[in-house]
Amino acid sequence: MNFIGIIPARYQSTRFPGKPLAIIKDKPMIQWVYENASKALPYVCVATDDDRIYTTVKAFGGEVVKTLPSHQSGTDRCAEAALKIAQSRTFDVVINIQGDEPFINPEQINLLKSCFKEEVDIATLVKKIDTEEELFNPNRPKVVLNNKHFALYFSRSPIPYVRGEKNKNWIKNHCCFWSHIGMYAFKADVLQEITKLAQGKLELAESLEQLRWLENGYKIKTAETTYQTIGIDTPEDLDQALQLF
Repeated sequence: MNFIGIIPARYQSTRFPGKPLAIIKDKPMIQWVYENASKALPYVCVATDDDRIYTTVKAFGGEVVKTLPSHQSGTDRCAEAALKIAQSRTFDVVINIQGDEPFINPEQINLLKSCFKEEVDIATLVKKIDTEEELFNPNRPKVVLNNKHFALYFSRSPIPYVRGEKNKNWIKNHCCFWSHIGMYAFKADVLQEITKLAQGKLELAESLEQLRWLENGYKIKTAETTYQTIGIDTPEDLDQALQLF
């Protein structure tokens, strides 16, 4: 199958305006993401509505397309970019790569690609939870899997509920809890279809867009990673990221 990577990137951010252009060791963040993704994919493209980001990507020799400023999610921006790319390039699967994860591990992209050896609509990554802090953190979405590693449900709550046990014993007394790593791969036609779906009750309740896809019958295959991605949402996150160098 033919895979491409799309990195949705916008300039406006409530907590960190201009985040994709923040400098990390002489390179803008978006360049780090682009170069690491390119280690696992033959074609990578940035999708943005901002001229500053567009010019920056062009300057370091990257592929970039302009998209509408009205998109509500990175998935929607990816879908528009994919339509434009399809005018000149053939592909089967689009991998949506977060523009604020400069340390993205190319092996994680390869894991997503491996999911499409079988009939799959959407693929994403999961990681075993091994601390109580992570399990009960609502900012770390959890996922329940079936025995073929397809997602059954995503939640900000710890799932499944372990009845009759104190919270501190949940991890010890359940075989495995999974956290969701928010990187997705979509069949090209599925990507276009899901952007036309209306928000469902589950998505509105949990504020997790992947629940819209499950609610409409799409299958989400998962692959296990042992690597925790590092997203940069605030200037403080950037300071911590710089220490990794």
